[in-house]
Amino acid sequence: MINFNVITLFPQLFLNHIENLPFKKAIEKNLATYDFLDLKNFSTNNYGSVDDKTYGGGVGMVLMIEPIFKALLEIYGKNTMEKRINGEKDVILEKNSRIVLLSPRGETYSQKKAEELLKCEQITLICGRYEGVDARVETNIATDVISIGDYVLSGGEIPALAIMESITRLIPGVLEKEEASKIESFSNLEEKKYIEYPQYTRPEDFMGIKVPEVLLSGNHAEIDKWRKEQSHKS
Repeated sequence: MINFNVITLFPQLFLNHIENLPFKKAIEKNLATYDFLDLKNFSTNNYGSVDDKTYGGGVGMVLMIEPIFKALLEIYGKNTMEKRINGEKDVILEKNSRIVLLSPRGETYSQKKAEELLKCEQITLICGRYEGVDARVETNIATDVISIGDYVLSGGEIPALAIMESITRLIPGVLEKEEASKIESFSNLEEKKYIEYPQYTRPEDFMGIKVPEVLLSGNHAEIDKWRKEQSHKS
């Protein structure tokens, strides 16, 4: 089982999604859990604020480290988190767990990374907002810093959802046809990047646009050959 934790200012953004596949199936079969921690509940002041002005000046506000650290204490406990922030970098990894900061500064997410994270028992995703997150979360707390692409979003909620779904659908038992996760786009085939081959369904002829003849031939060897050729095109 994989336990997903999401630290966010907007937990409500996730609730409708986990009621649908693949999350619904993972929950029903006790293959994964999804917990959403509202960062506002971990504010350190009477106003419930979790952000502040950036040192050195600049536009916008930055999420503070203290509320994030308090949320992580609830997940991992005081002993583990104090060791980690004091420099024992491997203490989280030894528990087969990851703390992932969603940030444009991070490595670009990939199917290979999804397969790596699939091996974890616990994954915590920290969603940034506003102008970002105190840099000490990246340097002293996170085990991984991930970006889902070179473009700007308002926060880390959409990236967190994308990462959770990409991992969840790889969990054995979640997909009805498990082989689907092994032959789809971005999987590795013969050590080459693999983009899933084009697929067609009825009608055979739509306004003069026809299904490739090879797919109608019934010759499975030729069909497999065609699919491999198409899957390596980029």
